[in-house]
Amino acid sequence: MFETAQQVYEHLLSRAPENKMEPRMQPMRDIMSLLGDPQTSAPVIHLTGTNGKTTTARIIEQVLIAHGLRTGRYTSPHLSKVTERISLDGQPVDDDTFVRIWNEIAPLIDIIDAQLEEAGEQKLTYFETVTALGFAVFADAPVDVMVLEVGLGGITDATNVADAQVSVVTPIAVDHADLLGDTPGVIAVEKSGIIKDDGYLISAAQDPEAAQVLLEAAREKQANFKFENVEFGITDRAVAVGGQQVSIQGITADYNGLFLPLHGAHQVQNLAVAIATLEAFLGAGEQALNQEVLQDGLAQVTSPGRLELLRTNPSLVIDAAHNPQGIEATAATMRETFNFSALGLVVGILDDKDALGILTALFDHFGDEIDHLAITQSNSPRAIGAEALKEIALDAGWDEDQLFTTESAIDAIAWSVRGVRDVDAKVQDAGKTLTAGTGGAGVLVTGSITLVGQVRELLGAQTESADAGVDVAGHDDFSAFFDEDDQEDDGV
Repeated sequence: MFETAQQVYEHLLSRAPENKMEPRMQPMRDIMSLLGDPQTSAPVIHLTGTNGKTTTARIIEQVLIAHGLRTGRYTSPHLSKVTERISLDGQPVDDDTFVRIWNEIAPLIDIIDAQLEEAGEQKLTYFETVTALGFAVFADAPVDVMVLEVGLGGITDATNVADAQVSVVTPIAVDHADLLGDTPGVIAVEKSGIIKDDGYLISAAQDPEAAQVLLEAAREKQANFKFENVEFGITDRAVAVGGQQVSIQGITADYNGLFLPLHGAHQVQNLAVAIATLEAFLGAGEQALNQEVLQDGLAQVTSPGRLELLRTNPSLVIDAAHNPQGIEATAATMRETFNFSALGLVVGILDDKDALGILTALFDHFGDEIDHLAITQSNSPRAIGAEALKEIALDAGWDEDQLFTTESAIDAIAWSVRGVRDVDAKVQDAGKTLTAGTGGAGVLVTGSITLVGQVRELLGAQTESADAGVDVAGHDDFSAFFDEDDQEDDGV
């Protein structure tokens, strides 16, 4: 019997990690059967794709809550604490419930583990076990609807034991190429596995090859299907204070003048996909949403770690982009929304990501403009070492004079803050003016969800996490790097 969420988490970490997930489904079917099939306890919205899954899931969740429904949201990975993966009514499951449900299902987990080991197979992995726990929490609540994010791929993902009423595919790009394939079309084959017979497919705009795969899969399953820029899409978008003013053409109606409290064109795409999904789920694609209720839900939307402004003077923005396509979206939004007069980058990347592609994308967008790229690493065992990442940065086109290398994320941010302040002072002394956005000096932390989670924990964003493991030795008051008058959490 475990007494704390941290003890449960440490046990989960003893299992095969997320990047070693087994391409199998039978163990998940077996544990679901022992648990009484909790994955069938409520209707399901199931999301896959490469980028935008979590934010899209969070938008869907908040609008469902505004409709008076009790929601269970399952997303991954977490930023700071494992309970973030299993949310009830928009909030991470509380520690007591997390521990209680784990202790209830642990004997059944042990049975499946023993059967697997006897057969010479690997016992339930970290992700399989957390997924089983999530389903058990949702059935215990109980929830009215489950919003599930695929961990990896689709066909053999642990979440795919659930039969979704609506299957959602966000933009597909090349990521996890060693496991899923090296073209959008090949990857789409795996992701199309979440489409269910007689279900409903909602897809973001896709590479033509990927779109064709999804279309054929939907037809084969006799599923209804709607694609962005064909049956629904964005009709208008403008930057506004604290977010964007947008208009969306849905499946059944136009929704004009919506306010989305998130930044970037990619977030409006996520909104368009979310609205189409809600129309399909709540009204079978035949009934419009109530725009007032829709806006009430959107007002509550947050996307932690996604272009989130944590501090000002200088501004510190964190973004969990971890592939080249994500970096493209981040770079465009940085220019459109913030327009810093001086920008420093802090980058750390995990070893299963396209580090060269990420650093090349950053160089293409910022290499000729900035002198401050701090190369660092998160505390994840999967993090590329700072020195090794520096060599990749040089291969991507960065000049050694632009780089600062340290294993400490804190030192990396401190170096970047000092650097951009110096540059910004020179800009102001030269009498230059800023044309839009927040302006001034800014630092962007990106490249890895684990790095973003550490920094978010370090700077005191709203979280109850105790397991981010940030080492602040030598920096007793990290906030001293920022002006005292601007210490509120300005989370976007």
